[in-house]
Amino acid sequence: MQRADSDRHQRPTGYVRLLPWETEDNRPCYLSTDGGGLLSRLADDLETAQLDMGADVLAKASKVLGDPLSPNPAVRYMGIRLAECLRDALRVAESRGMRLPDPDREDDDGEGT
Repeated sequence: MQRADSDRHQRPTGYVRLLPWETEDNRPCYLSTDGGGLLSRLADDLETAQLDMGADVLAKASKVLGDPLSPNPAVRYMGIRLAECLRDALRVAESRGMRLPDPDREDDDGEGT
């Protein structure tokens, strides 16, 4: 299932998960799931790997950026890697945020506080 970019930040109406990868034309991928299938587990594993990679890149970037003698290509390379990791981390956060229960819906059901 795919949604337009204008709908990207709205809560989905079913259990639709934003996956941590994109289509070949850079569009978001979604999975209609109950959360326990093979693709969901694969997405969980990829999200974990992306966040771990982001932590590694951040540690290396801190060293490069903290050295006033770092050459420009090294600084540029670190900037590019940091941007990629930030994009991945934001996608993970968006996906996980979309899966949080809607507090307004809980209140409507009488289950909220």
